Amino acid sequence: MGAPSSFVLAVLTLLHSVSAMAGCSAADLPAAQPSHRRLLQDTNLAARPEANIPEPAAARVPSQGSGSFRAPKKVAPPAAAAGSSPHRPAPSKSHYLLTSMRWLYLIVLPAAGLLLLAGIACWLLPCRKSAVATIGPWKTGLSGQLQKAFVTGVPKLQRSELERACEDFSNIITCYPHYTVYKGTLSSGVEIAVVSTMITSSKEWSEHSESCFRKKIDTLSRINHKNFINLLGFCEEEEPFTRMMVLEYAANGTLYESLHAEDFEHIGWRGRMRIIMGLAYCIQHMHELNPPVAHPDLQSSSILLSEDGAAKIVDMSVWHELISKGKAPTDGELGPHHEQVSAALAGNVYSFGVLLLEIISGKLPDPAHDRSLVSLALECINNGDRSLVSLLDPTLNDHKEDELAIIGKVIHACIQSDPRNRPSMREITDRLRDAIGISPVAATPRLSPLWWAELEVLSTAEAG
Repeated sequence: MGAPSSFVLAVLTLLHSVSAMAGCSAADLPAAQPSHRRLLQDTNLAARPEANIPEPAAARVPSQGSGSFRAPKKVAPPAAAAGSSPHRPAPSKSHYLLTSMRWLYLIVLPAAGLLLLAGIACWLLPCRKSAVATIGPWKTGLSGQLQKAFVTGVPKLQRSELERACEDFSNIITCYPHYTVYKGTLSSGVEIAVVSTMITSSKEWSEHSESCFRKKIDTLSRINHKNFINLLGFCEEEEPFTRMMVLEYAANGTLYESLHAEDFEHIGWRGRMRIIMGLAYCIQHMHELNPPVAHPDLQSSSILLSEDGAAKIVDMSVWHELISKGKAPTDGELGPHHEQVSAALAGNVYSFGVLLLEIISGKLPDPAHDRSLVSLALECINNGDRSLVSLLDPTLNDHKEDELAIIGKVIHACIQSDPRNRPSMREITDRLRDAIGISPVAATPRLSPLWWAELEVLSTAEAG
């Protein structure tokens, strides 16, 4: 017999015992009443002055309705002696029943209820676990074989599940020397991106590669922002060798393509302002995590656009890092840890300034060129054109002068040569929001089916 059945049986036995106790108390009442009557009768007889010699009660009390004897006089009970308690009337049958029911309601029933709830909980918990374990793959649009990962909150998926979602890995979005990006579709219709290393053998996968892979999963799992391409899961198997990450999918390509490719739709001024604010909010969020997270390669090709044109930052740097043959430098070789972090955060601020220049001008940064975008911006500022209107994209006929002026000042602050003179992302975000007036909610994708999917995947993994 299982634990839930034992709990239910114990509760029923307890209730049966309580009922038996109540029945026994009620059955004993008639036998107890005559003894109380005899006590009262003996007391009354003792109170009569003429009753010096006790006689049998049957000889003195005639049967009811007989006229042969005079009815006995009613004698008042004797007064209570000083200091003694008055005689109380005998408890009635209803009194015993009320007392028994009171104990039943106050103690026994709550205890039985607690036992019953505990039994139900023990019965439901195994059922819940077995139900999670037997869900078919992609039945609800999510993985059916979720496993606990080495990183808390990140589900581990099976290669077979991803293979079905990506049509046997034939649906390739793009291919680079170190990794391939596939497009997958869940049964619910939600689209995902699956990124896989090009390494196909465990012999080529070093300890350094494994360390980079795990650290990146840990880092990406902590960001969780609507303007970021969030991590939904990962896959690692040895046969065939597999190292994959499952990410959100953005349908409109990269910001680089939208700004510089002719076959992409033109982005107007308001759309570019929304992209700027989405980037600012997301980078600020990353910098204010504990510990802070700095993007290792912040540029327009690392920014994807959703269907409604919202910015979503993506980090693909791990696929380059894990094939590095060199030894990872230690903290001592790079200096104190806080100095590394500060330098990385200040580097993100500089990169954000360059991104602002690229967005408002539509020109390539090209830092290797003598006439780079940053040098052109500094020339304009030194010549008194602090709003950088001379660098403005000529297709932006609907720009606003006051917003452009603030953006120019922010760019100038971000591209300072001394990192210590650059503002924090919070200061930048506050200044841009005051001028542009786009809230965090307005800067995020309006339709984001993977936002709830990510939360449900993570919650399911924790429950499993």
